Amino acid sequence: MKSLIQAVIVAATLAAPAAVFAQSNQPLTRAQVREQLIQVEKAGYNPATSNPTEYPANIQAAEARAAVQNSALGGIVSGSSQQGRAVATQ
Repeated sequence: MKSLIQAVIVAATLAAPAAVFAQSNQPLTRAQVREQLIQVEKAGYNPATSNPTEYPANIQAAEARAAVQNSALGGIVSGSSQQGRAVATQ
């Protein structure tokens, strides 16, 4: 009985990372891809003027600039927010 419990614990321990990896490997939605493209274009990448021989370096540099912008701003969050204070009505 003791070896059965140990076998179940070992199996659960080995299966847990696989389950976590499977959940994080979801395909991107169309909206997410569009958002990423807009971020890279704002970071200076223009696909219309891109030179095919310099493509990998150009897109990687723009992605790095976009990542720096996202980390400096705390990331991109969908939704809306409002700043200020409430106005008291009488």
